[in-house]
Amino acid sequence: MGETMAEMRNTRQMGETIDGVHILIVDDELHMLKSLKAVMQHYGFEVDTALGGQAAIEKLTASHYHILLLDLKMPGVDGHAVMEYMRERQMDTLTIVVSGETSYREMSRALRNGGYDYLKKPYAPEELIATVNNAIRKCRLESSNKLMQHKLQQSEQLHRFIVNNSPDIIFMLDEEGRFSFINSKVERLLSVSIEELSGQHISNIIDNEDVERANFFFKHIDFQSDMARSIELALKNRTNLKSKRYFELSVWPVNEEGNDVPPAGTKRFRLYGTARDVTERREAEAFINFQAYHDLLTRLPNRALFKDRLNMAVEQAKRNKTRLAIMFLDLDRFKIVNDSLGHSVGDRLLQAVSLRLTRCLRRGDTLSRFGGDEFTLLLPEVTDERATEGIAQKIIKALKQPFRLGEHEIYVGVSIGIVMYPGGGADIDSLIQNADIAMYQVKDSGKDSYAFYQPEMNAATANRLHFERDIRRALENDEFIVHYQPQIDASTGKVSGVEALIRWQHPTRGFIMPADFIPIAEETRLIMDIDQWILRHACRDLKSWYEAGLPKVQLAVNFSPLLVEQSDFVEMLIATLDEFDIPRDKFELEITENVILSDLEHIVEKLVRLNNEGITIAIDDFGTGYSSLSYLQKFPINTLKIDQSFVQNIKTEFDEVCIVNAIVSMAHGLKLNIVAEGVETECQLNYLRGLGCHQFQGYLFGRAVPAAEMERNFRSNKVVSLEPM
Repeated sequence: MGETMAEMRNTRQMGETIDGVHILIVDDELHMLKSLKAVMQHYGFEVDTALGGQAAIEKLTASHYHILLLDLKMPGVDGHAVMEYMRERQMDTLTIVVSGETSYREMSRALRNGGYDYLKKPYAPEELIATVNNAIRKCRLESSNKLMQHKLQQSEQLHRFIVNNSPDIIFMLDEEGRFSFINSKVERLLSVSIEELSGQHISNIIDNEDVERANFFFKHIDFQSDMARSIELALKNRTNLKSKRYFELSVWPVNEEGNDVPPAGTKRFRLYGTARDVTERREAEAFINFQAYHDLLTRLPNRALFKDRLNMAVEQAKRNKTRLAIMFLDLDRFKIVNDSLGHSVGDRLLQAVSLRLTRCLRRGDTLSRFGGDEFTLLLPEVTDERATEGIAQKIIKALKQPFRLGEHEIYVGVSIGIVMYPGGGADIDSLIQNADIAMYQVKDSGKDSYAFYQPEMNAATANRLHFERDIRRALENDEFIVHYQPQIDASTGKVSGVEALIRWQHPTRGFIMPADFIPIAEETRLIMDIDQWILRHACRDLKSWYEAGLPKVQLAVNFSPLLVEQSDFVEMLIATLDEFDIPRDKFELEITENVILSDLEHIVEKLVRLNNEGITIAIDDFGTGYSSLSYLQKFPINTLKIDQSFVQNIKTEFDEVCIVNAIVSMAHGLKLNIVAEGVETECQLNYLRGLGCHQFQGYLFGRAVPAAEMERNFRSNKVVSLEPM
């Protein structure tokens, strides 16, 4: 009995621990209850008693008992009523009838109502204990069975949950390749029901283009191996036949032990498989691959892909003994558009240019965006230079037509350098470099045309590279010189300011004017270092003049758009003025119209900050830009400088120079200061004075001279002045 109790203590019934056997004894005779209780307690059972049937029902309702020792014949609620009550409520207590009723009918009725066994009174204790032990064993077996069933049910539920909530489609195929099982994920991913697929061949969900490859894959599976095999396939989506989703299928053969034959009418499972949706991964890989070899703005091949295709074309030309051509294209006037209308318009222009260039291509040609506003074009299997010229002329004609981008009508041109293979270079890098050299030859000779590479062009390119190197060295060795040109106040007739202008005293080439080196400095971005060099040297000279007691004239310095666009430009300028103790009202910042519209929001913020500091702002070369005049009212501009090209059109005092008249009239209306540049003759001076210009600058009043000479002119009053107006 002790062993049985230990087993019972280790048994779980639906998750409830059985610490002992709980027995309820029911009888209507008190002495019988005591007798039964004493016997059961002697053997170590936990015993509870109920006097009569009603008390038994109350006990059974309140507590759980493993075994019930029940008398049948009791007043009121008898034993049969108690058993009926238990049966209706599906109580799992085992009932052993201990009764004086000996008729077959009573015994049979008791067993039909769920009784486990039947003992007659008077009972033998050994028989009672043996019957209870048997009941305990049955109770343990039933408890274990229920626990096993419950665990199996939980396991099945967990399995179904895992399978149906898997991110993958899970399936099993029979020996003919038909679905024997498939989880519900297929409904969400392919919009097809499980019922529709059940018994269908797997090829029904494979995209037509992949069916042949899939059949080959399944045909060559080694069913003797337990290794997985994988393949990537496109599967059909029933609701959107045009939309393909890509899946990685992994399948494992199901190895069946023994040679048993499946029941008639059934098929063996042959393959277990999963299908993982890899559409997003595939798209991401495709995008990364596209990004690596294409320009995202124009969608054209990039430099890397162009070189790869050029390399293959060269190899093919070697084998076939054919010719090919490479064109290097650079847009003319693109920088002006980008600076004046903003980068967003510039980007749209590049896209429009790409579209037009694509329409000029032959089948098999490769157009790439090489960088910025540069494009390269590969023309395989061209017969001669004449055929290449025809394509170049077609491109130039296509790009001459205006581009309409929103409210803007934009004109650009293109400079094209052409190199032929063989003959134009030993490898792909030299071919591209020589086409670039030919393109720069076009730039230097007038733009909007084309030129074939010639070996003698290398000298010009080398000279350009040497020039860049010399500019860097000039900054390091202080070879640049600041010259100053006076500005005359029309109302006083005296010098009111000077404009700082850079010159270059080259150690071997001699004196070099800005027009010869500023374009290269802008292309290489060295212009930013040059501008800062001018600012510091001009401020140092101005401070020395002030300290020497010379007239406190205003200093005007022109800055490149590249420097003005720098985030720390305002801080740099103010810090330099403070370093040399230059009063804010004695400094004038000169910028071109293109600077203002290159980055409206940030440029306006910078101009406002500078104006609040007391610095005056002038627009240089006014009238030569492409911008709207509305900015004159919006921005803190103090001065307009009339470009000398307009002033030079004044030949006599009686000329009607409409542009000059309009600029002066508009400036008066906006209450802006007017400076006329390039005044060289008395008639130009008189005409401009008659219009009401406030200041004059030009050879008539003096050329730009070094600081020392300017200082001597101040001391000797050699600077030309006017009679006050």
